[in-house]
Amino acid sequence: MSSGYSVKLSKLLKDRPMEIIHLPRDAEEISITSRDVNRPGLFFSGYENYFDNQRINFVGITEVEYLDTLDPETRKQRTRSFMEKRPAVLIITRGIACPPDLLALAQEYEVPVLGTSEATSGSMATLIAYLNVELAERITRHGVFVEVYGEGVLILGDSGVGKSETAVELIKRGHRLIADDAVEIRKTGAKTLVGAAPDNIRHFIEVRGIGIINARRIFGMGAVKLSEKIDMVIELEPWNSEKVYDRMGLENDNIDILGVQVPYTVIPIKPGRNLAIIIEVAAMNNRQKKMGYNAARELMHNLGMVEDLIPQEDELEIWGNF
Repeated sequence: MSSGYSVKLSKLLKDRPMEIIHLPRDAEEISITSRDVNRPGLFFSGYENYFDNQRINFVGITEVEYLDTLDPETRKQRTRSFMEKRPAVLIITRGIACPPDLLALAQEYEVPVLGTSEATSGSMATLIAYLNVELAERITRHGVFVEVYGEGVLILGDSGVGKSETAVELIKRGHRLIADDAVEIRKTGAKTLVGAAPDNIRHFIEVRGIGIINARRIFGMGAVKLSEKIDMVIELEPWNSEKVYDRMGLENDNIDILGVQVPYTVIPIKPGRNLAIIIEVAAMNNRQKKMGYNAARELMHNLGMVEDLIPQEDELEIWGNF
């Protein structure tokens, strides 16, 4: 399945080192566009329908042993037919030597061939996870992304509202910065969003009145993190006396990001409010809700007002998606 994005083979080899058996051109000029991978055993058996040549193909012991059972003419015909499709990359697993006839055809049809000592299934699983991140659908949002008590908290709000200053206070309180100003959000699963900072601004924070600081150098390596799953979104906005804010927390508001529903909270800003502590409490409360506990529900139960509440098991199912 093509995602509309691509990853250079050179980057894949840098992140997941493998033996280079044959490259028809520089790895920087070869792009991978499909998150799916394939084992060509069915193709070698003669069934050639629905073959996607954009996928990386894995050849392990099963495929090599099967090819050895074929008569020379059939083997030659099927391996040539496979290479004529020009698969994106061919990976030989378990440290197996690439069959000479397969390598010759790869050179003829300019198919990159790599080798790994890993087992076929394990290598496929690792590469699929890697490609799901690198080729994921993505957007960039203006905001701050921090990890608070293990919860990935995306802080949104207008410029100057105090997002970066709140992030600095959270770092001082032992939490970790992932991104400031621009957050790159990737959809790595049907219900999973992962946030990270663009490479060129990673670890930097803009604090008005001071300027740009490097959080990693000032606060240490323990104060930063490369990426995190987005567990909740907090919107900071100036206090509006005419607006009615949620005081109970019975309703679970969500925000749609790339088709994924994420728990959403609006926190009004007012002089004297310690935003870092409020965000800490919001993160812990979000975790409790995911585990099936709602403090507002318990209070309403104690007051005998339970008829209008969502059944406990229904809410647990909703929050269990995050």
